[in-house]
Amino acid sequence: MSNGDSASDQAGGSKKGKPRALSAPKGVPDYVPPESGGFLAVRGAVLEAAERAGYGYIELPIFEDTTLYARGVGESTDVVSKEMYTFADRGDRSVTLRPEGTAGVVRAVIEHGLDRGQLPVKLRYAGPFFRYERPQAGRYRQLQQAGIEAIGVDDPALDAEVIAIADEAFKRLGLTGYRLDLTSLGDAESRLPYREKLQAFLAGLDLDEATRERASINPLRVLDDKRPEVQAQLSEAPLMLDNLSEAASAHFAEVREHLDAMGVAYTINPRLVRGLDYYTKTTFEFVHEGLGAQSGIGGGGRYDGLMEQLGGQSLSGIGFGIGVDRTLLALRAEGVDPGPASRVDVFAVALGAEARAAIVPLLSRLRDAGLRVDMAYGNRGMKGSFKAADRSGAAHTLVLGEQELADGTVVLKDMSAGTQKSIPLPDVMGELTAR
Repeated sequence: MSNGDSASDQAGGSKKGKPRALSAPKGVPDYVPPESGGFLAVRGAVLEAAERAGYGYIELPIFEDTTLYARGVGESTDVVSKEMYTFADRGDRSVTLRPEGTAGVVRAVIEHGLDRGQLPVKLRYAGPFFRYERPQAGRYRQLQQAGIEAIGVDDPALDAEVIAIADEAFKRLGLTGYRLDLTSLGDAESRLPYREKLQAFLAGLDLDEATRERASINPLRVLDDKRPEVQAQLSEAPLMLDNLSEAASAHFAEVREHLDAMGVAYTINPRLVRGLDYYTKTTFEFVHEGLGAQSGIGGGGRYDGLMEQLGGQSLSGIGFGIGVDRTLLALRAEGVDPGPASRVDVFAVALGAEARAAIVPLLSRLRDAGLRVDMAYGNRGMKGSFKAADRSGAAHTLVLGEQELADGTVVLKDMSAGTQKSIPLPDVMGELTAR
């Protein structure tokens, strides 16, 4: 076997001893407590901001027909040409682990006829997405995203709403050091003459054959090339913002007016190019310089022709995808912990079998009342039980022993103040919910 592994090792065991420990695949992060609290906070902030704006929830398949991404995302993109996890299933059908969310949402809207009802169709989603690329900080093979899509109405106010939802989520998390880059990639009237102008410019550059091929398919992809030797030649490239049609220019101006009115700060970036082919008109990206090279924490834009390209009506859409992993890294770079201060509110210590039998139903009632409650399980002594209470981070600890059972009371300890008092068992619920 490669890397010097024996067949038995590859099977997860060895003749000489216990099975070797396994680890997650390269580029696939685990989120475990307590760090997972921050992960949930980031994802929840995006979904909650979207829910408040009327976005319903959609759960997407983990894998789709490969044609969906080849047709919807664009065969000239790095995502399709280099990064997808594609394989043949047992029926010899080509399927792909989802690399992004928009194409799947649009496919679901068409398939389930959601576009036949009230418009716009407003949906929110979250989960893992997959791209085969070199793992590094903030760039994973299994990446986590939360996103929204609004399909069926071409309205600058809707563009502004989508952008503002992401901005609101970042602010609620306490993130401050990010920037919103904004541009327009034009409409159909703008793009054809601009494409010809850009291709004529690129034809005069010293580009390798693969890049020239990319320029012939989608010249905007060349503007997204990160290689310094290519970027050095693009300083005089024509810009889309200078070539917008009257309608596209008016659309972009109105988007900016709405963002100004809502207090959403932005920077016009005429060289902004997203990595997917379907974007048109309003296009945006949130970046955080604290992340180094992988500075993007989320972005999106309008996609006027995607739905028709996937076999649906000629309806416009706009959406975004926020990188949960990168947002969490950005928060850490600012020293912000978005997760809960503790995993539970109340921790219980029962000293003896009778005390345990008495406290278990009480804990159940406290949970029913909405409190997060845990207790010292197993045959721990008093010292071990109180150590577990300290580690839980709970604000309050309940202690029930033989004396308390006899008196019909329980000791309630305020862990931050270091104080305690005995209260009647029937009063525990009211006392804790009041606190």
